[in-house]
Amino acid sequence: MNDGYGNRLQKVLTYIEANLQSAISLDELADVSHFSKYHFVRLFSALQGQAPMAYVTERRLLRALEYLSTTDRTMLDIASLCGFGSLTRFNAAFKKRYEATPSQMRQKLKQPSNIQPAASNIREESPPAAGYDGHSNNHHSFLRRVWGMNIEVVELPSYSVAYVTHVGSYLDTYKAWGTLGVWAERHRIFPPEQQFMGISLDDPSVTDEYACRYLACVTVPDAIRLAGCGDPQVAFQTLPGGLYARYKFYDTIDKFAFAYQSVYGGWLPNSEYEPDDRHALEFCMNNPATDPEGKTKVDLYVPIRRMGG
Repeated sequence: MNDGYGNRLQKVLTYIEANLQSAISLDELADVSHFSKYHFVRLFSALQGQAPMAYVTERRLLRALEYLSTTDRTMLDIASLCGFGSLTRFNAAFKKRYEATPSQMRQKLKQPSNIQPAASNIREESPPAAGYDGHSNNHHSFLRRVWGMNIEVVELPSYSVAYVTHVGSYLDTYKAWGTLGVWAERHRIFPPEQQFMGISLDDPSVTDEYACRYLACVTVPDAIRLAGCGDPQVAFQTLPGGLYARYKFYDTIDKFAFAYQSVYGGWLPNSEYEPDDRHALEFCMNNPATDPEGKTKVDLYVPIRRMGG
């Protein structure tokens, strides 16, 4: 892994460990990483294997487990020392993770045969060091070759787009596309002269499924934008151009998260680039309903800039 990514991630992990007793926000962690929140969430999730705040909760619970096994502190003290804010939140999070209340776990840990295994589990689940090099085994070497074949750096122009906003599950974005499609047909906006693209504004791993925001977009000639559309559901904006990493995805839509994982978790950390503060663009290259295999073809463009640029 690029040293810059490893160092930034390690700073975040160290910050979390040093502040488990305090309230920690996603904005704070993004600031520590020096990535925008939008890109930090995807990078952390791809590299660490879980969303940032889920990781924070996991670390809090492991610290609580250590207090339970090595001290006689009250449950209220432990909840406070581990940053849960209230005993109710502590009990709920603990039971969800361990299928037992903290009190039940303490009783279990008092049994001599259980103390040593519990301590071993805590040590085994300590936070990883910044030793990510991407060269640990043949599997990683194979993945790097795949990423190198499927991802290329391209320059995109700015785009004037008309868009419809969807708020809710990403599985229901077809509603926004239906509204946009009717409008586009009325204005005779079709490929290949114009292009359709989606913008996922939230990562469902950290945002409630029904609060996720998505933009269904179509590029438009300036004349149409200036004339307006007369439809309150359709708005306009200009998407900035610049440098992007393009990943060509062709598979069933349920596997599309792999495209983001490939760029953020595989290619970026081993490249000379870092994410830029623009949104990723999902260019729709086919209609899955008419595809012979029912697959979705999407060109995913992740905005980048040279490291340190």
